[in-house]
Amino acid sequence: MENRKSQIIELALRNISERGYLSFSYDDLAKELNVTKASIHYHFMKKEDLGLAVCAKIKVGLETTYNEVVQLDANPKERLWAFIFKRTEKIGDNEICPLSSLQADYNYIPESMQKAVHGLSEMEIRYTQNLLEDINDERKGPGFQDTPAMAALMIASVKGALQYRRVLGSDFLFSVSTQLKKMLEMEK
Repeated sequence: MENRKSQIIELALRNISERGYLSFSYDDLAKELNVTKASIHYHFMKKEDLGLAVCAKIKVGLETTYNEVVQLDANPKERLWAFIFKRTEKIGDNEICPLSSLQADYNYIPESMQKAVHGLSEMEIRYTQNLLEDINDERKGPGFQDTPAMAALMIASVKGALQYRRVLGSDFLFSVSTQLKKMLEMEK
């Protein structure tokens, strides 16, 4: 029973990454899982309930990745890139970040999901900011002047590159990542 619930959440997550929250239905999920819509409703009465379960899964993923990365025996820059790449490596070539997809649908999702997406967005920026502050702490001399702005720039750049990758291919994401790394080296 719990396995079916997990399958539904994973499938919804993939659909959100590929098509967006608004563009899939319980009928789509039921067909892909070869079950009835009633089977989906048994686990998630409303699509909002499923959306909140997806948000909870994203939250666990963010927390787990961050906690794994801060424990790495690596320098702060390597930990920052590990965080970014661990989060992006799970996203297929024809997908975008599921959080970005939910952000794109933000004005049209239920208020409970808006609150969850808002919290996840803040968490992602805070984790990136923490990793940038670790780099500042390690540096001899001035570091990043505005770590919240730098964190937002990095996240926006990587998330945008994931969207462009759908159209222009994997080299685009690589190019953006390379430029961000160079920018971090120049920032003193």
